Formats: sequence, structure tokens, C-alpha cells
Amino acid sequence: MKCHVIVFRLTIILSALALAACSGTGMQTAQLEDPESQLAQIQQREAEALAKESQLSSLETQLAQKQRQLEQKLKAAEAAEARALAAKPAPAPAAVGDSLLPPKANPGECFARVFVSPKYETVSQEMLKQEASERIEIIPAKYETVTEKVMVEAASERLEVIPAQYAMVDEKVLVKPASSRMVEVPARYAKTSEKVLVKPAQQVWKKGTGPIQRVDEATGEIMCLVDEPAEYRTVTKTVLQEPATTKLIEEPAVYKTMQKRVMSQPPTTKMVQIPAKYKTVTVTKLVSPAREKKVVIPATYQTVTKQVKTSEGHMEWREILCQTNMTSDRISDIQRALLGKGFNPGPIDGVIGSRTIDAVNSFQKANNLPVDKYLNIATVKALGITPR
Repeated sequence: MKCHVIVFRLTIILSALALAACSGTGMQTAQLEDPESQLAQIQQREAEALAKESQLSSLETQLAQKQRQLEQKLKAAEAAEARALAAKPAPAPAAVGDSLLPPKANPGECFARVFVSPKYETVSQEMLKQEASERIEIIPAKYETVTEKVMVEAASERLEVIPAQYAMVDEKVLVKPASSRMVEVPARYAKTSEKVLVKPAQQVWKKGTGPIQRVDEATGEIMCLVDEPAEYRTVTKTVLQEPATTKLIEEPAVYKTMQKRVMSQPPTTKMVQIPAKYKTVTVTKLVSPAREKKVVIPATYQTVTKQVKTSEGHMEWREILCQTNMTSDRISDIQRALLGKGFNPGPIDGVIGSRTIDAVNSFQKANNLPVDKYLNIATVKALGITPR
């Protein structure tokens, strides 16, 4: 009872320490911006956790001592119970009848009065070895070294001027404007050819060449009247086709193509986003803070095995084979039966020797028969031998 009270008090103390540790670790969850301050705080927490772990280790040592004392008391109680059972006197053999003779015996039967040992049964019983309890385990904080980006310069904006854009274009420039002037148009002449009559057509007398054309037979001259065609002469002359005049001539403007630099897009402004600047640094980061874990220790039991007496020892009459009802042939039959069932009795010689008794006892044990130094009738019947 005192041990149970001590274990209960230790459980209460451990629970109180767990609550205090939880409240202490819960107050400092804010993460400091300064890595050195954060590291110092983490080291302080680890020192506190180690101190609490040392206290818990001391309490566990005390609890283990109490447990060993409880086990020693339990073993002492068991030893005392075993000594009490051993010191108890064995019951005296019960007498069967007043004359101590086998009951209802027939002629030719032999009996042996044997002591039947008390029967024991092995009983296993579970006994409480240690009551259920709790212990507090300190789970240390976990840290990991990580690489993270730290903002060096915040994002901003700036106004940027976009200059004007120029292009070269072709442009017609007026060199001379359009005008008009009076122009004298000279007369136009053309050369023409015409035939001019030089000599008109006429008939003239010409001397003839034959008698047919004879005109004057007296003189003998021949005169012919001949038509002479008119004579013409081709005369070329300049003829006025169009007299001289004046006309108004329009003179078009004169242009010259020149290249000119022209603004194609006026200057503008735009807002430029300047991204934030980051720097990659390596820091030690708290993954999980130190915490306490309440572990339930289940009750432990031990199996105690002890012998429980199921029946007291007593004396009884057992029918056996003896010189009166035993023959050499029956012994040989018994030896052959033992050999047939796999128990070697030695040579088949009709004599009960040590090897035959050993084979008989092995057969008795295998068939749950009474085992003693006699060849009882129950064994003979089990071997298939007729008792008579």
C-alpha cells in the first residue's frame, strides 16, 4: 500500500513539472528579428530543457528504486508461501478395510498395495508487478539550417523620360512658282510645186517624111500639120499657211525633292517599377520548439507458475502379475506385444528383466497408465493380452 502511495505522489510531481515546462515554453514563441538574440534565446531554452530532463531522470531513478523494493517484497512473499507449503505434513495413507486385504478378490488374482502419489496441476497466474504510471519526456527543439532570401532594398518606382523619335522623310519644296508668258508664234510657210504653162498647145506644119504626107505635088515638099502639146514647167514656191500670231504659255511650278528630319513620336514619360533586391543568407531556423510529452507507462504483470494439489496421496490395491498368475508364455506374449507397439523389451525369453520393465514403463507413460514397478493388469489389457 505504501508503494502505491509513493508511485501516486511521483506521478503528481511529474505532471506538475510538465505543466510548468509547457507554460514556460509557451511564453516565448515570438521570433526575434536579430539572429544573435534568437540564438541566445534558443540556447537558454535548451539549458532549461536539459535541467528539466535532469530532474526527470532523478525522479525516474527514485521510481526505479521503489519498483525494485516492491519486487523484492513480492519475491519474499512468494518464498514464504512456498516454505509454508513445503512444511505442511503429507497425509497418512488411508487404510482400505479393517483387515487391509484387497476387496472382492478372486482365486488366482494377485494384488499389490501401492502408494498413489498426490496429483498436482501447474497453474499460471498473472500478478501485478508494477502499477500503471506516467512519465514526462522532454522532446528537444528541432533546428535546421536553411537558405532564405532576405530583402535588402524594398521595391520602388521612378519616372523615366522617353525621348522623342525622329525620321527622315521626302518633301517637295517649291523652287519656282507657276507663271505665264506671251510667246510670238511665227507664220508658217509651206513649199508647194505647181505646173506653169510655158507654151500653149498649137498646130504647126512640119516637113513630112513620106509621099503620103505630100501636100504640094508641084514642088515635091512634104508638109505635115502637127499638134504640139502645151508645154509646162514645174515651179516650186513658198506659200503662207498660217500667218504669225501670239499665244499665252502657262509655265508650271518647279519643285525639288529634299529629305527632311521630322519628329515621328513626341517625347513621353513612363513609370518604371524597380523590383526589390534580395540577398541569399544561411540562417538556423527553429522547426519545432522544445516540448514535453506525457508517456503513459502501462501496468506490468508477471506470470507466476505454481503447483496446485488436485488430489491427495493414498494407498490402493492394484491387480498385478505375480508368480501365481504369471507363466513364461504370457511373459513372452507381453514382450512380443511391446515390441509390436514400438517398445523394445530386449530378447523374447519369457523373463521379466530390467529391459522388459523399462519398456513396460515407457508404454505406460505413453498410454497414460499407472506407472510403477509392477506389471499391472491394466497394462496387460492395454497390450491386448488376456489376463487369465
